Amino acid sequence: MKKINAGKLRAIGYEARTRVLRVEFDDGTALDYSNVGAELWRRFANAGAPWSFYRDNIEEEFAGQRSRVQEKSTRAALEDLFKAPGD
Repeated sequence: MKKINAGKLRAIGYEARTRVLRVEFDDGTALDYSNVGAELWRRFANAGAPWSFYRDNIEEEFAGQRSRVQEKSTRAALEDLFKAPGD
């Protein structure tokens, strides 16, 4: 996930294998969009105005499935931060 602070967006991520785009919002909700191409993800991730790009190219074009953002526990976050490369 790529952390951002644009409009109501807080993080965005893309799983190329499944072609699922995940958008997380500042209210703790998330939307998963299926069948999103890698080129659209690249343009979104590099957009100068991600909130506008999302509203114009994703929100209006794809049906999202709503879910909640799952926060990592503090311990899990610290373990991720300090784990050895390749673990």
